[in-house]
Amino acid sequence: MSDIFDVAVIGAGPGGYVAAIRCAQLGLNTVCIDDWKNPKGKPCLGGTCLNVGCIPSKALLDSSENYFQLQHKFSAHGIHCENAGIDVSTMIARKEKIVTSFTAGIASLFKKNKIKSMHGKGTLQKQSNSAKEWTVAVEDAGSTQTIQAKYVIIATGSVPRPFPLSMIDNDKILDNVGALSLTEIPKRLGVIGAGVIGLEMGSVWRRLGSEVTILEAMPEFMMAADDQIAKEAKNIFNKELGLQIHTGVAIESVKVTKNKITLRYADADKQKQTLEVDKLIVAIGRIPNTAGLGADENGLALDEKGFIAVDEYCRTNLTNIYALGDVVRGPMLAHKASEEGMAVAETIAHLEKNQTIEQCEPVDFNVIPWVIYTSPEIAWVGKNEKQLKAADIAYKVGQFPFMANGRARSIGDSFGFIKVLADEKTDRVLGIHMIGPHVSELISEAVIAMKFSASSEDIASTIHAHPTLSEALHEAALGADNRALHI
Repeated sequence: MSDIFDVAVIGAGPGGYVAAIRCAQLGLNTVCIDDWKNPKGKPCLGGTCLNVGCIPSKALLDSSENYFQLQHKFSAHGIHCENAGIDVSTMIARKEKIVTSFTAGIASLFKKNKIKSMHGKGTLQKQSNSAKEWTVAVEDAGSTQTIQAKYVIIATGSVPRPFPLSMIDNDKILDNVGALSLTEIPKRLGVIGAGVIGLEMGSVWRRLGSEVTILEAMPEFMMAADDQIAKEAKNIFNKELGLQIHTGVAIESVKVTKNKITLRYADADKQKQTLEVDKLIVAIGRIPNTAGLGADENGLALDEKGFIAVDEYCRTNLTNIYALGDVVRGPMLAHKASEEGMAVAETIAHLEKNQTIEQCEPVDFNVIPWVIYTSPEIAWVGKNEKQLKAADIAYKVGQFPFMANGRARSIGDSFGFIKVLADEKTDRVLGIHMIGPHVSELISEAVIAMKFSASSEDIASTIHAHPTLSEALHEAALGADNRALHI
């Protein structure tokens, strides 16, 4: 007889494992089903983010930044080191150790919260009209078990978008997995796609000595970001880091031989170009992972882009089936998935107490921060100028450069600026955009300000410690009313 649970979570990434923990905290008997295996073939929790995404990429970014600083920046402090070298195998081993510790940590959290963990591929079984619970088949190594649950949360994440011109072998043609596991520094590295993954991985290997060329199909660089931020970023990446970034590119062919990879493409001016590289990272986006879920068999609705269709509470068209994270609409961000995981858990707990759905609080997409962990870092929350103009919203701008910030100058990292956009009539903050040192941390103040409907005056009248990087946000808020002091 199948085990019966209150909630079955399919997927143990940042959305799924957080949903499972919160469900358990709320007194719901919970099982979490996941089929991820580590390079040694062992079951491993955490999904893409923890295993081959957010966490390992930040480990490599930090290692490469330290090496770059030692080579190019520390001399300004009077620190000199001759014949500095990088041991890539040690760098990769450090990354793997960090990943292992965190995946083990999730397993410990499951044990602490009495969550049953099942390894395998979870599939919804077709439900009879009289069934009170959903049946989920869990297939692992050729054997299948079934469990039953009143509620099912689908958190199966996303997978790399297929590359039509060549197979990903993670030897010469790499996706994010291969890009995070290179054992040698390629002399020439090509990157297809100037999104978050392409920029971060390109930055890692450029700092370590690779000649990096990034080819982007979109006509402009970083089109999701504020135009001014994108322009500043491209200029810094090119001049300071040496990343070669080409936009408006149409790739025509990719030929792989023993010693090189040859790409032929048309540039933004429709001129034919050829690029030869030793390794090629393909970072052309990700698509929702819905394969094998039993969507067709159960009539689970997908939208026109292949995402599971959900409402603002992450409810699907099937009774008691929820979906969240990369597999549904919205930005593919780990923290967005985690917030949805908590929100769905609390929604289910509310409904179990016979409360109405209207008493539940959905995730507010207007205050989800975006971060790109390049150097300098890029972060934003809310609307940018192009979006405000398109919506015909009158706004005012306050801006302050890190070059005029004492802390930024003292740490030798003064590229970039912070921009505050506020409603011209009400002064309510509509968006905050940053490029500069440690803005991945500074953006949280902006998120809190917007969450509580703050005005630029609210930020301007808040005392910021001196000397800190956060003073740049304070000055940008003052600048919205032409009151910036140090510029």
